[in-house]
Amino acid sequence: MLAEVVEELKKTDPRAASPARRYAGPGDVECDFCTGRKHKAVKSCLVCLTSFCKIHLEPHLELPALKKHILIEASSKLQEKICTQHDKVFEIYCHTDQRCICSLCMLEDHKQHDVASLSTARAEKQSKLKEEKLKFLQRIQEKKKKVHELKEVVNITKTRAQTALEENEIMFTEMISFMEHKRSEINKLIKAREKVQLIQAEQLLDQLEQEITDIQRTVTEIQQLSHTNDHIEFLQKFQSLSISSESEDSPSIPVHQQLSFAGVRNSLSDLKKQLEEFCEEPVVFYKIPPHVAAVQKISASEPTSRKGFLKYLRYFTLDPKTVHHKLHLSEKNRSVTSSLLNWPDSDNPERFDSCLQVLCKESVCGRCYWELEYCGDVYVSVSYKEISRKGPGKECEFGRNSQSWSLWSTSSLSFFHDDIKTELGVPSPSRIGVYVDHSAGSLSFYAVSDTIRLIHRVHTTFTQPLYAGFGVYGGTVRLCDPK
Repeated sequence: MLAEVVEELKKTDPRAASPARRYAGPGDVECDFCTGRKHKAVKSCLVCLTSFCKIHLEPHLELPALKKHILIEASSKLQEKICTQHDKVFEIYCHTDQRCICSLCMLEDHKQHDVASLSTARAEKQSKLKEEKLKFLQRIQEKKKKVHELKEVVNITKTRAQTALEENEIMFTEMISFMEHKRSEINKLIKAREKVQLIQAEQLLDQLEQEITDIQRTVTEIQQLSHTNDHIEFLQKFQSLSISSESEDSPSIPVHQQLSFAGVRNSLSDLKKQLEEFCEEPVVFYKIPPHVAAVQKISASEPTSRKGFLKYLRYFTLDPKTVHHKLHLSEKNRSVTSSLLNWPDSDNPERFDSCLQVLCKESVCGRCYWELEYCGDVYVSVSYKEISRKGPGKECEFGRNSQSWSLWSTSSLSFFHDDIKTELGVPSPSRIGVYVDHSAGSLSFYAVSDTIRLIHRVHTTFTQPLYAGFGVYGGTVRLCDPK
């Protein structure tokens, strides 16, 4: 029969092709029966394992024997539809092995397997595919809803932030204006007080100078009278002189000898101190606005598997400018080891000079995950860049201040923040994973092995960029490159 078909096809006059028939171009499947320049195939036969152009396809559409053949869209991969073991077309689907097989395969290697015809298996898979498609469409709608919510949050945040900026500008302008007015008012009061005191002092000065002049004149008259030889003249003039040294001074105008305006200075000093304390306090939004809560809700879903965490893997390097001089960096600044030796370093203001600690160069932003292996006593930490670096005080040590959060692995595991210790009561792992969701205010530590196990999680509000950091006391920390 096939030989007759081939003979019939050879008799077909290609010149009788319809005007719609065209030659095969790049990427097209060629007709296997065209001689010379090939035309584009429109169908492939799974029985003949041949592709046909529109003209050479006609026997499959007209001859009864060929009408039973299975035609598919033209394909260049017909060999992939043949069993390589038996050289037969796939006719059956094996559910057990999840692959297509031929009829001979079913009788041999797949004899006891769960099998079905290709059409039945297709219908089953098509149904499942439809279900999966619906699920994906549902997920798309959910994601679009979240996108819409997030865009609304962004717009609300921008609007409210702009309003807050304008209100802040107005308030500070008013406060500055008030302070300028108050300064001018106090200056006027000081000058007025000065003027009054100076007038009083000048009046008293004039009066005292006049009294001195009068007394000096009396002294001169006394001296002249004392030298006269005429007793009668002496006695007569003596009666006219006012020589009582005990006479009361004229009423004087009181004046403060130390006009220091100490009250004004003390009041202004207290006000300055209050302003400094106010400016040093961080601005805290005690009540989380609904739009911010919406952002946190959207971003708060934390991965549940290591594979999920690795999507947020961040590559960090240790910063040589911050490392203590008894810590040695290696492996392209991905490993740090404590040492008894003092490694040469420069006097860098960013360096920890007492605490055996080091920070990473790169900041933690958005969602970040990193893993580390360690031995010895170490502090696995995140910190604001503003943490103090000089001296042995709590303000420098990871976990002992409000600037840092730290998982301490010493004789046991414990968590420190703001010098508050939380005993965790779990064994120390040799490999730790750290996950941060900055916008959601989430910090998590995981024990990593064949599985991943939560050690400790905290929820807070991060107000500045974070930096990964390590305290190393008699041990080694190495940042990992998870596969």
